Amino acid sequence: MLLGAIEAGGTKIICGIGDEKGKLIEKIHFPTLSPKETMPKIIEYFKGKDIVALGIGTFGPIDVNKTSKTYGYILDTPKAGWSNYPFLDTIQKSINVPTVIDTDVNGAALGESMWGIAKDNESCLYITIGTGIGAGFCSNGTLLHGLLHPEMGHILLRKHKDDTYNGRCPFHGDCLEGLASGPAIEERFNEKAYNLDKGHIAWEIEAYYIAQALINYTMILSPHKIILGGGVMKQKQLFPLIHKYFIQMMNGYINKPVLNENIADYIVYPGLGDHSGTYGSLALATLALKE
Repeated sequence: MLLGAIEAGGTKIICGIGDEKGKLIEKIHFPTLSPKETMPKIIEYFKGKDIVALGIGTFGPIDVNKTSKTYGYILDTPKAGWSNYPFLDTIQKSINVPTVIDTDVNGAALGESMWGIAKDNESCLYITIGTGIGAGFCSNGTLLHGLLHPEMGHILLRKHKDDTYNGRCPFHGDCLEGLASGPAIEERFNEKAYNLDKGHIAWEIEAYYIAQALINYTMILSPHKIILGGGVMKQKQLFPLIHKYFIQMMNGYINKPVLNENIADYIVYPGLGDHSGTYGSLALATLALKE
């Protein structure tokens, strides 16, 4: 049984074919250009593939309300040409199979819960920290939606005592994304994050903000596991720093071993590595199959 997966990122599109057991058989990728240039390539890829369901994990914001007239639309986005674009409708006019669309991070959370590092957990929170910051939450196979979908990259934080940077978010300034995204690190220190020495103060500041956000998410969502992906988290020296600050900030309030001596098993790198988003889209296709 073949399933289709579309991971639509702000810079590139990944299309793939897999099965309901999480085996990815093939995939291709190409740049995310305008819808007029991009959508025909997606549709052409799936011609003759004999898929029975399709999952789409996309950049947002998107309308995930299935009763809405604009369900499956990309909403207001800085990505040129994509605002108010009927992504799902355009796909379904050419690929007539059951399809589920959600955020790329919600998809990644589902993928990690089905086939990745959280497969033995009842719930998980997946966070990507890169060009932007986004998060998805999965509990017993159900993804979190509300008025919209989670926008956890825009929570407000206390500033680090040594940080004079004002933040780069055009809406909130010093929210999590404004302070801790890859471009924020680069703008603050006038250097690409991956070029900074492992002992640079940047990583203490970054860990402080990430840990602070994780405290908030833990208090609100109480996930069984937190997964940190994205380009910034490839700096593996961040994990012990985040663990340190998390324990300090929690200050024994929740008396669980996994939040103290076993913290390295709670805040972790993705089990599916760089492919969490693609497997996440495949996981969304399994939901479409069930529906």
